[in-house]
Amino acid sequence: MRTTFIFLSILLMTGLGVAGFYIPWLLWFYILIGPICILGWYDIFQKRHALLRNFPLIGHGRYWMESLRPKINQYFIESDLDGRPFSRILRNIVYQRAKQALDTNPFGTQFDLYAEGYEWMNHSLAAKHREALEVDPRVIIGGPQCKKPYSASLLNISAMSFGSLSNRAVRALNRGALQGGFYHNTGEGGLSHYHLQEGGDVVWQIGTGYFGCRDNAGHFNEALFQEGACKEQVKMIEIKLSQGAKPGHGGILPARKNTEEIARIRKVKPFEDVISPPAHSTFDSPKGLLQFVQKLRDLSHGKPVGFKLCVGRKEEFLSICKAVVETGIYPDFITVDGGEGGTGAAPLEFSNSVGMPLREGLAFVHDALVGFGIRKEIKLIASGKVITGFHLFRTLALGADLCNSARGMLLSLGCIQALECNKNTCPTGITTQNPSLVAGLDIDSKAGRVACFHAETMESLMELIAAAGLNGPNDIKRSHVYRRVSLNRTERYDSLYPYIISGAMLNENFSGELAPLLKHLDSTHF
Repeated sequence: MRTTFIFLSILLMTGLGVAGFYIPWLLWFYILIGPICILGWYDIFQKRHALLRNFPLIGHGRYWMESLRPKINQYFIESDLDGRPFSRILRNIVYQRAKQALDTNPFGTQFDLYAEGYEWMNHSLAAKHREALEVDPRVIIGGPQCKKPYSASLLNISAMSFGSLSNRAVRALNRGALQGGFYHNTGEGGLSHYHLQEGGDVVWQIGTGYFGCRDNAGHFNEALFQEGACKEQVKMIEIKLSQGAKPGHGGILPARKNTEEIARIRKVKPFEDVISPPAHSTFDSPKGLLQFVQKLRDLSHGKPVGFKLCVGRKEEFLSICKAVVETGIYPDFITVDGGEGGTGAAPLEFSNSVGMPLREGLAFVHDALVGFGIRKEIKLIASGKVITGFHLFRTLALGADLCNSARGMLLSLGCIQALECNKNTCPTGITTQNPSLVAGLDIDSKAGRVACFHAETMESLMELIAAAGLNGPNDIKRSHVYRRVSLNRTERYDSLYPYIISGAMLNENFSGELAPLLKHLDSTHF
């Protein structure tokens, strides 16, 4: 569209000038056409809006329609309260913070406080000054077998692959991570030079396809893994067992997005659909998983290694916990992905109806680790529609040590939710491999927005912590968050998700809800 406009505008202005030489009154049309062409050329060279760079003039229609929309339509109850489509209010929050715009709203509460599912935290009359708390709280990731612990931010970029994202989107995210001091998860699509080019901290995700560290048969290749894992920017390794958007299903890269460059990085054939296997070929048991964790830790010279999963059958995760106790091999971290997680491409049923939601999954994983007496050695990372400061607060209350966000980071890049992610036609150049669309994304300005979104959201979390009268994130407990379960009944999180005594599941007389599952755990098979 950009090239077409340039050609047509030059042709039109030149043609009008030639015609005006013979018919002078035609030159009056310059008064009408000139400003339109100037606006179009301005759109092409400005760097704030990728949509206008890619679609000069007509891209303004999107912003005009937004300005005409009644203001009340901007405010819907959050989608994770009642299952409605992702709400405009959360998108607007991200845009405001990414652009450092006015981060306040007029006219009071915009949610229905009496709707089932509404959640809130209670403040304290002994609230603290924000300035009295830490400026940038961080979490040290690295258990007893880790030689190179990593200091992580409480909010980071969740897994999104190069291939799903464009090269400029990857670079902007990574530069934003460098500016803001947080990490960038590569997603399962492999460690590309775009992840390393900008200098931000990287978590290399190894999925079932072993992209970037596989042999010709698709099996794990130790030498290729070690070559990438030992790079300075790679701070941690994450083994992806499953993801919230399509748990039990391999990742999907449509053929139209599988360019020669992406195929070379992933070590697959170009221009073919790339569908990852649903499970790993390197191991098939809890003990095998832990042995693979230790192998990757050794190959990376002691960097933190963990795994990511969306919780499915509870007994399988309990078997992993049992295997940790039996083998003494500890993952340095576990990432819990909620079933509400997003993706660029997934079967409808998997997105909507497979996998445990984040709150239930996170609480279960935390309590299982506590029950087996191994929680203190393993950090918990949570992802699944974590966008605002309250989302962070709520997730930390359930047991997470830190969080990842994909949706919030994409919106801060300029995503307008055009829902073209799987078609290679993303108008903002974020989720496409079309060079003309990718060119519209300006790395400098978008990286700054990513960093600003992170900083403003972390500041919001710290203000909430101060309002609750707490000293820091470690003081957040389930008792601080409430949920409306019906019109006239509310429950505190520690009632909805009761705590468990450390080591309780190791006791033969354990009689909790999970007791029947504990009797038949098999750490040698999934």
